[in-house]
Amino acid sequence: MTPTILRRAALAGVALSALLTVAACGGADDAGGMTHDAGSATPSASSSASANANDADVMFAQMMIPHHQQAVAMADLAPTRASDSELKDLAAKIKAAQDPEIATMKGWLTAWGKPTDLPSDHSMPGMSATPGHGMPGMDAGMPGMMSEQQMKDLAAAKGPAFDKMFAEMMIAHHKGAIDMARTEQADGSNPEAKALAARIASDQAAEVQTLQKILDRL
Repeated sequence: MTPTILRRAALAGVALSALLTVAACGGADDAGGMTHDAGSATPSASSSASANANDADVMFAQMMIPHHQQAVAMADLAPTRASDSELKDLAAKIKAAQDPEIATMKGWLTAWGKPTDLPSDHSMPGMSATPGHGMPGMDAGMPGMMSEQQMKDLAAAKGPAFDKMFAEMMIAHHKGAIDMARTEQADGSNPEAKALAARIASDQAAEVQTLQKILDRL
């Protein structure tokens, strides 16, 4: 083989090597692009939360929101109607605790892609935005809920009569919430929802004891 032929073969080998190197780099870039795209397609925190919430979690939030809203509505009556200072303080504590929990649960439902309102075949007594147009019937399907008439009676009471009625109603209301919270602890799957349920059960059990002591001395 002549020197010319050898030189041409060597140059061809270099060219082939360079071509293979470029192809390999391009393949790496493509792979990198695919990895980047896959990363951008990773489920967001919201969709991950949705995947971690079962039907029990959704029902817990959807039902506990209006349940809390009614408790807050009851607590809102205390400043102008209650005569017992300890009961007034407890009512303020109930409102301060449950208002943020309502916002938290609404946030979960939005993240889970679920409606924050109960299904249309449910209703909530005493929670209508327009006086006199409540949604009767929910008290029969949700533990501890007050009826439309009970809410009206509470709003009409004042002084010691209000104190007694409020304590009795809130005890029943809290016991209903505790039952709902225990159901979530048993059947739910979302860690945050179950943790809130545990806190509700504990806090409201303590408040029931306080309300009972107030009721005993009224």
